Amino acid sequence: MSQQLEAQVWEALKSVKFPGMSRDVVSFGFVRGVEIAGGRVTVRIEMTTRDAAAAEAVRADAERAIAPLAGVTAVTVEAVAVTPPTREEAAQKAIARDPRLVPEVRSIVAVASGKGGVGKSTVAVNLALALARAGQRTGLLDVDIYGPSVPTMFGIRDRPTVIDNRIQAFQRWGVKVMSLGFILETDTPVIWRGPMVMRAIEQMLGDVDWGELDVLVLDMPPGTGDAQLAIAQDLPVDGAVIVSTPQDLALDDARKAIGMFEQTHIPILGIVENMSSFICPHCGENSDIFGHGGAKDEAERLGVAFLGEIPLHPQLRTSSDEGHPAALGDSPVARAFRKAGKAALEAADQASKPAPKIIFG
Repeated sequence: MSQQLEAQVWEALKSVKFPGMSRDVVSFGFVRGVEIAGGRVTVRIEMTTRDAAAAEAVRADAERAIAPLAGVTAVTVEAVAVTPPTREEAAQKAIARDPRLVPEVRSIVAVASGKGGVGKSTVAVNLALALARAGQRTGLLDVDIYGPSVPTMFGIRDRPTVIDNRIQAFQRWGVKVMSLGFILETDTPVIWRGPMVMRAIEQMLGDVDWGELDVLVLDMPPGTGDAQLAIAQDLPVDGAVIVSTPQDLALDDARKAIGMFEQTHIPILGIVENMSSFICPHCGENSDIFGHGGAKDEAERLGVAFLGEIPLHPQLRTSSDEGHPAALGDSPVARAFRKAGKAALEAADQASKPAPKIIFG
């Protein structure tokens, strides 16, 4: 009987929406537990939001949804609002990281995702190019150790040179580029734990001649394992850009990435919705094949910036494969990346270690 009632409670909770959103508290992953003792039902709901009134609204709605169920004699719903830290609070609690690795780099921005397959590396590459086109002295470090794809997207197949014991970063389209993919054999799998990953990344930071940069973009490994956590904890990262696709499964993983950066006191600069809509190359019409607007709703709920929507277009795939990224052109995709780059810099300008003021033409 209790198992049947518990299933009914979970189903009833699916009717409870987060205020102002179309999604329910179950799909958001807010319901932390359901306990049943006789006819007494106890539910714990925990949500990350700056809207304190939302917790009370969710609590009341949940009680109203559960109370009419057959066999329920009493309902207790505990709804807790966990307020994410502001950029200022994150800065005050920041873990000491070694700035000597890249003393001439003014700002480091990590581009991350909670899972693979959402186009994180594509966003990182094109975002770096958009920043460079905006006049920023930009570098891109591919720290996606397990699947470095930056060499392919930049069309670089050479080995880096060494001058005066400093590795020389490649320079392409105004961006300085370095990746472990330039060093490892193409078909060599990387089976490393966090400490080994960090040693390799620290070498690519400290031993590479980056010169003076306004911003260094890190293409992070996907996920939230020990390698990702080591990077977030040990590198002097000033802010993170989270990449997600619109559907719920991707957003669930994006929340994990956001949580990792919040736990390591790195400000979230914002969320980019990749594959936001499909642009037909023949008629130009948009189709929301993965849904649309989920990342924007999530950014609003978390109180972080929404940096923009990147459409899905065949050109984005072909340009990446051919080593000529889409942001170099003047297509809808290129314009979307430039808009996202502007928004990211505006967000970074308000972070704990502000990026330089930017004037966009």
